[in-house]
Amino acid sequence: MINKDTCEIYCYDEEKVNRIQGELQKEDISSVAQLFKALADENRAKIAYSLCQDDELCVCDIANIIGSTIATASHHLRTLLKQGLVKHRKEGKLVFYSLDDDHIKQLIVIALAHNKELKANV
Repeated sequence: MINKDTCEIYCYDEEKVNRIQGELQKEDISSVAQLFKALADENRAKIAYSLCQDDELCVCDIANIIGSTIATASHHLRTLLKQGLVKHRKEGKLVFYSLDDDHIKQLIVIALAHNKELKANV
C-alpha cells in the first residue's frame, strides 16, 4: 500500500526553500512556539478565554471559573505572565489580571472559530 500523505519522490524548489529559510531567520519563531505552548494547557486556555469575556478578573475569580485552587490558578497565571500573555495589577490585597493586549484575544477568537469550522465539516 502506497502512503498517500508523502511525496513519492524527493524533489524541492530551491528558490522557495531559500527564500522561506531567509524569512524564517528574520522572525522569532521560538517565541511564537512558546506562546502557543503556554496556551496549549487547557487551564491556561480557559483563563485566556475567561479574560476575553471580561476585561479583568482577580485570582479568586479565575480559580473559581476554572475549578481549581488559588495556588493552581496562580501558577498558571504566572506562566501566562512570563510569556507576556497577561498583565496584572494589585489593588489592596487583591491581584487582578487582564490580557496583555488585543492580539491574545484575537488568537483565542480565531482558534475557536477554526475549531467550530472543523466540527461543522466532520
